[in-house]
Amino acid sequence: MGSNLARKEAIKEYKARKPKRGVFAVRCTTGQVWVGSTPNLDAAQNSLWFCLRQGLHHSKALQAEWNTHGKDAFQYEILETLDDDVSPIALSDLLKEKKRHWVAHCGAQSL
Repeated sequence: MGSNLARKEAIKEYKARKPKRGVFAVRCTTGQVWVGSTPNLDAAQNSLWFCLRQGLHHSKALQAEWNTHGKDAFQYEILETLDDDVSPIALSDLLKEKKRHWVAHCGAQSL
């Protein structure tokens, strides 16, 4: 009975957590960099790596580098996280603005 209660509490906590939102970079050992933004940084890397492994990523340049060099040549890096108090209405515009800043700052390609 106690483990069932603990399980329900763990599920409740998981559902209540707020995902980290922000901007990330994907760096290749060749020196190429791609920058993207997302409302869920925790899920972004898994999604990105899955698409690349399947050969389905929308960035042809990133997919070509992945196909040539493989997973070990890539690094996922969180560049900036947003505060939790950003309103849902402003989130999309703020993510776009932050992404543009980091693309310029890193000399990167946009994802």
